[in-house]
Amino acid sequence: MADPKKLYIRTYGCQMNVYDSERMAEALGGAGYVTTEDAAEADMILLNTCHIREKAAEKVYSELGRLRALKGARPDLKIGVAGCVAQAEGEEIMRRQPLVDLVVGPQSYHRLPQMEARLRAGEKALDTEFSLDDKFDTLRHRPKARRGPTAFLTVQEGCDKFCAFCVVPYTRGAEASRPAARVLEEARDLVERGVREITLLGQNVNAYHGAGEGGDWSLARLIWALNDIDGLARIRFTTSHPNDMSDDLIEAHGTCPKLMPYLHLPVQSGSDRILKRMNRKHTAEAYLRLIERIRAARPDILVSGDFIVGFPEETEADFQATLDLIEAVGYGQAFSFKYSTRPGTPAAERAQVAEEVKAERLHRLQALVTRQQRAVQDAMVGQRVGVLFERPGRMAGQMVGKSDHLHAVHVSDPGLAAGDLAQVEIIESGANSLAGRVVARLAD
Repeated sequence: MADPKKLYIRTYGCQMNVYDSERMAEALGGAGYVTTEDAAEADMILLNTCHIREKAAEKVYSELGRLRALKGARPDLKIGVAGCVAQAEGEEIMRRQPLVDLVVGPQSYHRLPQMEARLRAGEKALDTEFSLDDKFDTLRHRPKARRGPTAFLTVQEGCDKFCAFCVVPYTRGAEASRPAARVLEEARDLVERGVREITLLGQNVNAYHGAGEGGDWSLARLIWALNDIDGLARIRFTTSHPNDMSDDLIEAHGTCPKLMPYLHLPVQSGSDRILKRMNRKHTAEAYLRLIERIRAARPDILVSGDFIVGFPEETEADFQATLDLIEAVGYGQAFSFKYSTRPGTPAAERAQVAEEVKAERLHRLQALVTRQQRAVQDAMVGQRVGVLFERPGRMAGQMVGKSDHLHAVHVSDPGLAAGDLAQVEIIESGANSLAGRVVARLAD
């Protein structure tokens, strides 16, 4: 029997790319590949790319340049580019980097086995079509290997919002939701394989409207169905848009036992003028009132957000409005970035803010959110929280996991194992994690 071929996947960007990389590995498993952590021993290298961050395409080309020596030493090595840069750049990738054998977009990776067959026949393969068939249905039968205690599960893809700074509608396509029955089937399969916490993924996950019994299901209805799965202890979802935070989803945060008290709800700016220029279709005041409603439903919820600093035409007054909104919300976590142009998006053609101004504003914003994050974390000391343990820590007998609020928590308890769920009293707040002691083991 021939030795299996080895596949190395490097994943960039969001959680959805992590999920997609797993599915690509499964697709190519049917073509005789097993995964490896060492690119030097791989028969195929896939770069699963993200197009959101600054100079994303150039970073991919730089990585491809670093792979040239491997390709030169091993001409049979196959190199592929997947994900959103692949979707955006298409044939340009093969033109600029002839060492690339395969380019596949995020809606086409279920056809990887057929593309790999073309490579074996001596051809190159390119597929960036928006598929009419259901890639999830094609890949629905996963290998039954054991899994870690947490897993991502994509339920929705694409976006119809067309924010002026964003390429997602062009690289991932229009909003599409998976049928509820298929999501529940995959969730049960994950739980059977050891998963205790599932994070539902979507570019705009709370716009989920998958077909189900009685008509299209909302995200809240899907969460309640997941809540009924025995052995599943925790449910999360990301990333959401403020305009799709429906009444039933807000209510679920207060009443669904397995839905964790954590919500990532990007706002991007606190200035109504900039929000309009971003095409966000909500105001700062509407966002603040929404946060009030969510906290009324679940007072202990930790809110996370995204911010873009230095969006075209942003003035100091606009930026101050963002700082004011951050002060008003009090974020437990936040992610902030300097605006960077994306060719083909409306904002790319507008007057740009100077880089030094962006950098100075980003520094001020990050200082504020860091203070807020640390204050929220410090306030956890003395409280008892649920923790799902995921892996051993650096010290003997130490285990590390995530709290209900997604804080990293470590305890010294040699009796713990990955997948254990415990009630933990927080005894110390560090720079990036919490320390605690186990009070009680939890069944679910």
